[in-house]
Amino acid sequence: MDVITAMIIIEKESQKGIIIGKGGDCIKRIGKAAREKIERLSTKKAYLNLQVVVKKGWTKDVNFLKEIGYDNAK
Repeated sequence: MDVITAMIIIEKESQKGIIIGKGGDCIKRIGKAAREKIERLSTKKAYLNLQVVVKKGWTKDVNFLKEIGYDNAK
């Protein structure tokens, strides 16, 4: 079984509730869909641990964007 930890990065604390949803419904749907796709690609079972992280200004932070894989960030 693959164990994967992933972050959903948002800019504002107020967005956290939107991503998590009432009773965690939204993040459960996100996690389930992502896990199913990962399992189809890897042909192995997967455990997906999603974390919602607030990082103010991350979309404008060129170094951070490069760090998370956006090499063409300007």
